[in-house]
Amino acid sequence: MRRYLRRLVVQNWGLKVVSLLLALALWLVLVPQDKVLSEKTLTVPLETRNTPENMEIVEKSASTVDVTVRAPSRILSQVSPSTVTAGLDLERATVYQQDYPLNTSMISLPPGADVTEVRPNKVQIKLEWTKEATLVVHPSIRGKVAAGLRISKIEAAPKEVVVRGPESKVKTKDTATTAPVDVTDLSQTGEFEVDIILPKPELRLVSPRTTVQVTVTVEPDKANGKAGAPRKK
Repeated sequence: MRRYLRRLVVQNWGLKVVSLLLALALWLVLVPQDKVLSEKTLTVPLETRNTPENMEIVEKSASTVDVTVRAPSRILSQVSPSTVTAGLDLERATVYQQDYPLNTSMISLPPGADVTEVRPNKVQIKLEWTKEATLVVHPSIRGKVAAGLRISKIEAAPKEVVVRGPESKVKTKDTATTAPVDVTDLSQTGEFEVDIILPKPELRLVSPRTTVQVTVTVEPDKANGKAGAPRKK
């Protein structure tokens, strides 16, 4: 029996190898490429959607997720970070929940591709209530006016701005400032349109206006006893 089996394998081995190769080639030709599946893993941004209007995201433990995709080779070649999105729906989120599950249903893919795994399987997100406050605007001045003059008044219009942000970041005692106003050698009252600078990056202006008008009023400096004095002939 053993000799028979050995002879069965060894006899005409060349023809058998050729037959095997032909069968493999025939299989590759006849089997559609759509039936041959492959996988690859992509790192894509983790987007948050439908955050409640009266809440703010203050912390998020992961900004990206690893998504493993399975698809026919023809389709898989078209799958890239630009064609895959990961969206976490926060419509039912509360300030008391911090752990949110991540699963395959939140992944959007090109037709014909499937998600086999999402890592990590959860993300920690901290939410806070949105709060508003009115902040006084303090103009920032740099430089010295022309000799013999002094600044008598500095005014901002508007004098106050309304800001919005996470509850823990909004403090009524905070103040807003402006981009520096350069008054070097200023010889008369001037008006400057400058940007508003908020005290914390988490805050944003409620109004679409992002600038204020700063008026710098100058007058003769009587303290030095020279300004405005008549010239001697």
